[in-house]
Amino acid sequence: MDPTTTYPATSAPLTRKPGLFINGNYGRLWLGQTISIFGDFIFDTTLVIWIAAVIARGQTWAPLAVSGVFIATTVPVLIVGPIAGVFVDRWNKRRTMLVMDAARAALVALLILTSGVVPLPFLPGGRLPLFWQLGVVYGVVFLLNTLSQFFRPASLALIGDIVPEETQARAMGLSQTSMSIAMILGPTLAAPLFVAFGPEWALGIDALSFVASYLLIHTVVAPPAARSVTEGARPNFWREFGGGLRFFLRSRVLVVLTISATIVMLGGGALNTLDYFFATGNLHAPTSLYGALNGVMGIGMILGAILAGAFAQKIGLTRTLWLSLLGMALLITAYARSTDIWVAIAIIGVAGIPQAALNVAAGPLLLQSTPREMVGRVSSILNPTITISTLVGAALGGYLDSTVLRGFSATLLGIHFGPVDTIFTAAGLIALVGALFAAFSLWGVKSQPPAPEPAGVEAAPVEVSLSPLAAETEEPVLSQ
Repeated sequence: MDPTTTYPATSAPLTRKPGLFINGNYGRLWLGQTISIFGDFIFDTTLVIWIAAVIARGQTWAPLAVSGVFIATTVPVLIVGPIAGVFVDRWNKRRTMLVMDAARAALVALLILTSGVVPLPFLPGGRLPLFWQLGVVYGVVFLLNTLSQFFRPASLALIGDIVPEETQARAMGLSQTSMSIAMILGPTLAAPLFVAFGPEWALGIDALSFVASYLLIHTVVAPPAARSVTEGARPNFWREFGGGLRFFLRSRVLVVLTISATIVMLGGGALNTLDYFFATGNLHAPTSLYGALNGVMGIGMILGAILAGAFAQKIGLTRTLWLSLLGMALLITAYARSTDIWVAIAIIGVAGIPQAALNVAAGPLLLQSTPREMVGRVSSILNPTITISTLVGAALGGYLDSTVLRGFSATLLGIHFGPVDTIFTAAGLIALVGALFAAFSLWGVKSQPPAPEPAGVEAAPVEVSLSPLAAETEEPVLSQ
């Protein structure tokens, strides 16, 4: 056990000033997740290149084949995500993560075998036909993301167990920083690795990243995990799911967090769908510069994660939340009115700061507003809801640009509006609504850790206690 930390029923108070990685347990967990995330970004990029350039090369259905990866990634979030939290809350969190990492490593290893790196003697030519190979890719991606629906809530709950409350924002800042770096480096390295060595190397890196994550998580020492079902009691899925949902709906902080994020991501989904057309049309940028928008966003998110990790707890988590949403809304609106690629790149870089700060604040808010035995269910309600909002925004943005606003042109107060920039401006205004909703709903309130629940089959729904923001501690004390 790490000598700087002791473990009562919940996360421990600090016994001395924490180091960079807070304590040894979190440092090992962070390192394992950083390696795993880096492997995931290489894996995701490699799959797109592999399908487009090899499996579906020259086929008219190649774009549809690539989109199948996105579908296989998203469907588990919507179908498995809402129910996974019930089981995560029943199980030991650390053991759940170990099982999921082992299973994910095995699945990627299976994909390596079917890629042709090892001849399969029972098949003509030693490998699967391309069409069946594509089916295996979809199946593996679906199963990987199904397992992730259990891993991520368990990881969040484990952070709540091993990281003292006063340093949880810093922990999320570290996680967000490593994710942002991986977002930049992973795709950058994936393409040359694929060209030089084929898909097998990238797939191997991802499989080994799960192994490394498993080994590091295995060294983490955690307090006894909170269980929603006591030992020997009979579980009841619908009762447990309903208890989590009732608690969620009674929590002011969690409801406001979900609604505001859902509103903002309606616009965010449209931006994701139409950003290429905005860059090449409104900004008159060459395709070669389009990637710079994502790269500079990642740089901004690194800076935002560092700043939010250091100051979010002092500013107040609820205040950090709505200030981040407000900053994103204003920057989206400014981006929508841009006509120069370099101005847009600068705006997107700055926009990465509040986006990272939002992610840093959301995790601790969830942990500090939720009983330990309900973290899995609350997380599994929040994430699919935001995903649905993003998908709706993406579909709506594409529909409006292709139909209702096709060829649209208007001038208001000397400002010209076309189809895509009009949608982006609306996205900024929608985000502003979400920010103002969060600001007015959370003004002067903060989440408090819920009182411990009596042991039983199912923890009773708990009201979140709210008190003035000024009461927050001023000492330095949460992705997937």
